[in-house]
Amino acid sequence: MTKRAYNFNAGPAALPLEVLRQAQEELVDFEGIGMSVMEISHRSKEYERINEETQALFKELLGMPAGYEVLFLQGGASTQFAMIPMNFLGQGQAAGYALTGSWADKAHKEAQGIGETYVAASGSASGLKRMPVPGEFEVRPDAAYIHITSNETIAGSQYAEYPDTGNVPLIGDLSSDIMSRPVDVSKFALIYAGAQKNLGPSGVTVVIVRSDLLERANKRLPTMLRYDTYVKSKSLYNTPPVFSVYMVRLVLEWVKRNGGLQAMERANREKSALIYDVIDSSGGFYQGLVEPGSRSLMNITFALGSEELEKTFVRESEQEGFVGLKGHRDVGHMRASTYNALPYESCKALAEFMKHFQQRHG
Repeated sequence: MTKRAYNFNAGPAALPLEVLRQAQEELVDFEGIGMSVMEISHRSKEYERINEETQALFKELLGMPAGYEVLFLQGGASTQFAMIPMNFLGQGQAAGYALTGSWADKAHKEAQGIGETYVAASGSASGLKRMPVPGEFEVRPDAAYIHITSNETIAGSQYAEYPDTGNVPLIGDLSSDIMSRPVDVSKFALIYAGAQKNLGPSGVTVVIVRSDLLERANKRLPTMLRYDTYVKSKSLYNTPPVFSVYMVRLVLEWVKRNGGLQAMERANREKSALIYDVIDSSGGFYQGLVEPGSRSLMNITFALGSEELEKTFVRESEQEGFVGLKGHRDVGHMRASTYNALPYESCKALAEFMKHFQQRHG
């Protein structure tokens, strides 16, 4: 096997090598049935078992309390930006949005086209370098819900603590940090996450929704835009993204084998510390773009002294086998995405490269 790249892509992102090998082994003949998992009917007992086992793994790993449903939808998190207010933002109500970066802004903009919103919290005063803390949220008692983006993939910021919204439903986009650390699901009325960062390949979006929230959902929406459609059908109303769900199951089994979410968090802190330590000890050669208390364990953003130096950094890193270190096109600079599946060795190699690059160009 040729040497695998140091894959720091922000999504689609690295997958565990042992998961890829298992999928490779089962690709042509899934569990001896003479067909690929991509060829079987979504009504077959084989796929129904995959579907049910994947839902059960989410509940187990997250320690999910009773009263929550796990759904597998299509359309990515971007479809959820519209689907959430369509279902839960009623006339005469306003939904609060925490504006902490590009993805939170996109969710807010979509909701504005559907109903009334207000800014419940914002990171703009810090230049998006800091996440709001719980006491900075405006939670109106009559709000339809409060929406947060747990981890801003582009900015490289992450909530250290989620707000307590009391009786107002809290909705969270956890696309880029789900399964990276333990989460108290009971704080949320709804969680959603695109799979292509910590869960598997693109193509499926996981939604975790509290049953009582469904009771107040808009019943006059098209069938495919109603959450209760997927609850009643166990996410099998229409043809689901079979292969993506299968891959998510394999990834969740890998998480379980490797110690669950507590172990994932320990590993992620160790990996990200390797890179943050280089940034902090560089004497300003590397500049972190987020305040320490809001730094992401998933997306590490930093700048160098000039645009030309950053281009050199990207070029030389690619020559050494590093992939995905160029920052998002909207903000530039550098970004290293260190999701669950990225090995410790890749982060160690990047830290060493950064030290040597400073020695050559500092």
